Amino acid sequence: MIGDRLLTVAQTDTLIQLNLDSSHLHQFQAIIYKFLLGIVKKSSPEAVLREFRQLFIYQVDCSNTDALNALYKIVLDKNEAEFRNTLKRSCYILINNWDASRQHKPIQELIKLFAEKKINVDTTSGTLDCVRTWLNNFANSKDYEDLKLFASRYDIQSEWAHRYTSYLLVPQYINLNNPIEQREAARSLAKRLKDKFKFDLAMYTAHSQSPVARDTKLQKPNPTGLGDDVLRLIKAIVAKRGPFSYANLANIFVKQTQDVTYNFFKHSLSKYLLFSVANKKFVTAFQKNMSEKLYVLYEEHDDEIVNDALRLRTCNRVIEYLTTENNREPSALFALLLSQGNPLTLVVILLKVILISPNSRTHLEANIAALIQYYQKYPEIECKWLITFLEVFNITFAIYAENVKYNLIQMSQNNGSRNQSNRTLDDCRIFSQLKEEPSLEMADEEVQLEETI
Repeated sequence: MIGDRLLTVAQTDTLIQLNLDSSHLHQFQAIIYKFLLGIVKKSSPEAVLREFRQLFIYQVDCSNTDALNALYKIVLDKNEAEFRNTLKRSCYILINNWDASRQHKPIQELIKLFAEKKINVDTTSGTLDCVRTWLNNFANSKDYEDLKLFASRYDIQSEWAHRYTSYLLVPQYINLNNPIEQREAARSLAKRLKDKFKFDLAMYTAHSQSPVARDTKLQKPNPTGLGDDVLRLIKAIVAKRGPFSYANLANIFVKQTQDVTYNFFKHSLSKYLLFSVANKKFVTAFQKNMSEKLYVLYEEHDDEIVNDALRLRTCNRVIEYLTTENNREPSALFALLLSQGNPLTLVVILLKVILISPNSRTHLEANIAALIQYYQKYPEIECKWLITFLEVFNITFAIYAENVKYNLIQMSQNNGSRNQSNRTLDDCRIFSQLKEEPSLEMADEEVQLEETI
């Protein structure tokens, strides 16, 4: 009752709806997810998009009244955060299913729905106006920018940063607050983009060295932004073999620092990272800035024996010093070191970190994503130096940290008398072969390791 007046059934229902707890909301969300999962598996993309539009954009004429009523009840709860979570997860349910069946156009169409003019039109319904406001907020949010990454790779006119979508997706799948569907979609797409780059790079490398393919339509396109000079770069990277290869040096360092104090480990880490770096200005800048940071890093553990968790945390901090320390803008050391020499030098330093701490790979890629996001507001012409760094990074990690093995073979018989040090890269050809796929390190495993200290 309100005063002496009995409530109508509709008023009672409204009061109940306005006091829904989270468990009820989850039930209503589950109804919507079940509906979308059902139609995306059996209906055409056009039909699915129509139902999605009627449900979320127009809130009318949806074929499933249970789903429509469930959305009404979520809206009546006046909880914009839960509405957005429902909307996000619904989008990624469709994206995951379409992506798995290689249907890319409906993904683009789904994302375009949020730019419809209908969203900006006022209505006579307070509830509908509320939904329109929430949809507008979503269309202007980081969540929507994340969503657009799944369509940007098909847009030839997209900005330069979208060429590095595999990195921009990393923050989505390491964020445990994102819906599981979003994390799975981001991880799957990122892996597929990396695999495609590895394959395209291997094919380009093989065909560009063939005299037959060079003069025919068999020539493969260059997947990098470095032009034909990329072949010489690949040869220079692959040429680092023998007892002083990056992998061997990493193995030696790990063995030599197994049972040492953390303080000793930090001092040894600097020497290991700079081993074989010839650029004196780079070495001086690195030593001055990194030594100061490492000296005070986790100094309360200096007298302890270094363990896996402490090694991981230290390598993650080194990555931050070398890229971005606040996950928003480049670190001073990043800009300084790139100004002191070839970007390959910094890339190799980062590679050395990953070779002794493979679980830091995801953290490194998330930081690379932060750098791209910081600079993407600038035109491509102003970011050439960063793009060169990113291309060198892509190539180096495709060669050393992925599942394609590159070998450098001397081809010229006339130079057989030359020793290894005098051999020129022009005398060599690159050959590639698949090796065993490395296990995927999950970001949450890394977090668990970090939290053990």
